Amino acid sequence: MSDAYPAGGVLVVDDEPDLLTLYELTLLREGHEVETAASVGEAWARLQQRVFRLVITDMRLPDGSGLDLLHRLERARRPEKVIVITAFGSAENAVEALKAGAFDYLTKPVDLKQFRAVVAGALGRVPVTTATARPAVLDTPAPLQRLVGGSDAMGQVRELVEKVARSMAPVLVHGESGTGKELVARAIHEVSVRAGQPFVAVNCGAIPENLLESEFFGYRKGAFTGAAEDRAGFFQAAHGGTLFLDEIGDLPLAMQSKLLRVIQERAVRPVGAVAEVPLNVRIVSATHKDLEAEVAAGRFRQDLFYRLNVIRITMPPLRERRGDVPQIAAALLERIARDAGVTPAPRLTAAAEARLARYAFPGNVRELENLLHRAVALSPGDVIDVADLGLPEALLEDASHDAATAGGATESPGALPATAPAPPPGAEPLPPDLARHLDEIERAILVRALQEHGFNRTAAGARLGLSLRQMRYRMARLGITEGGDNGVDLAAG
Repeated sequence: MSDAYPAGGVLVVDDEPDLLTLYELTLLREGHEVETAASVGEAWARLQQRVFRLVITDMRLPDGSGLDLLHRLERARRPEKVIVITAFGSAENAVEALKAGAFDYLTKPVDLKQFRAVVAGALGRVPVTTATARPAVLDTPAPLQRLVGGSDAMGQVRELVEKVARSMAPVLVHGESGTGKELVARAIHEVSVRAGQPFVAVNCGAIPENLLESEFFGYRKGAFTGAAEDRAGFFQAAHGGTLFLDEIGDLPLAMQSKLLRVIQERAVRPVGAVAEVPLNVRIVSATHKDLEAEVAAGRFRQDLFYRLNVIRITMPPLRERRGDVPQIAAALLERIARDAGVTPAPRLTAAAEARLARYAFPGNVRELENLLHRAVALSPGDVIDVADLGLPEALLEDASHDAATAGGATESPGALPATAPAPPPGAEPLPPDLARHLDEIERAILVRALQEHGFNRTAAGARLGLSLRQMRYRMARLGITEGGDNGVDLAAG
C-alpha cells in the first residue's frame, strides 16, 4: 500500500452509473473527498493505493458482492468502516452484513437524508448540542474498567464490547437478573463514536401497555385527552445516541410489531402525527428470558428477534465466576463509600472474602451490592468481617455437606428445602422484595429515633448503637435528608 496518499475520503462501490453519480454528488456537497469503483476488483485496487475512512458498497456487484469486499477488508484488518446498500426487503443480507462487521446498512431506494445521516454517524460527525452533550465527569472510570473481573468470561465480554462499539449493529445482551446488562449497554455506548450523545435506558416491563406507544414514539398536542402539548418519546430523546431496551421480552406482541417497523424504517410516527420523523438511533436490548423459547411459544415475534439478535453478548452469572467476587466487591465498596461521603472505603477481611466465595448469589452482582450496602451500615469500623455480611447458611456452597455430616442429609450444594413449612394461621404474607421491606423498616426506625432526640444525629445514633459515621451513611442510603420530603428537619449533630 502506498504511503503517498493520506488516510481519508470515501470510496463508493456500485455498478449502476446513475446511482454512483447520485451518491458521489451527495457526498461532495457534504464536503467529502470521494472516489468510485464499479466492481469488487476495482474497489480492491483503489484500496491497495490508499486508506479510506469509509467504504459504501452495493450488495450486488458484477464480480461478487458487497459481503465479499467486506470479508476481504476484515481479513486484511483494514481500518475502513463499511456501509452496505441492500435491495428493499433483503433483511437477511443486512443482518449478515452487520454480523460480518459492517458499520451500518441502507436499503434501496436510498433516502438521501438518511444516507447523509448514516455517513455522518460513521465518520463521527454527529453534532453534539449543548442540550444533549454528556458532561465530563473526571472521576468516572473508563467504560471497560467498570466491567470488573479477570475471568475469561468477562474478558470475552470486554472484547465483544470493543468490537461491536465500532458498528451500528443491534446488540442483544442476555443474562440473569442482576448480572450487569445495563452496564454492558452503557459501555457499548461510551466506547463508540456516540459517546457524547444521549444514552436512554427504558425498562420495557415497567410501562403500562396503554402508554407504550406514546412513551416510545411521543405524541402531538390534542392526540388524546390530556395531550396538552407535543412530547418527544424515547426514540426521539435518544436521537444521535443509543436506546437501551431493557427486558425486551416483556413487550406485548402488538408493540413488538410497531417496534419492528421503526427499526426497519428508521423513523417514528408520533401518536396523532401524519408524517414520520427520521431517526439516527443505535439499539441495544437486553433480557433474562430465553427469546428462542419465547418465539417458539408464540410470545415473541421471530422477525423482531432476528433484527435485535444480530450480535449477542452473554453476561455470566456471578456463581460461574466467583474468582471475580473480590475485585467486584472492592469496586462496589469504593463506590458505596464515595456516594455516602465515607472515607476511607471499608475493606473486606480475608475471612469475609472466603465466605463470599462460597455464596451462591442467586441475585448476582445486584445482590452483592445490596449485601455490601448493608454490611457497610452494620460494621462498626472500616473493616467488614463475616458477621457483618449476614449470609444465609442455606445458600453457602458447603452448607449441604455440613448438614449431611450432622444428620445424613443428601441435598445438592446450595439447594433449599424441597417444601417450605406452612405459615401459622394469621401470619403476615412474606414480602415480595425483602431488601426493600427491610429498608422501609430501617428508615422508619431512624426517622423515629431522630424525632425522639430533637433531630440530633449523634444522639439518635447513640440510642441505636450507631456511630455518627454510620448514621450519616444510613441516612444517605435511605434518602433521609435535611429539609427533604421525609418530614425530618435535622439539627446539627
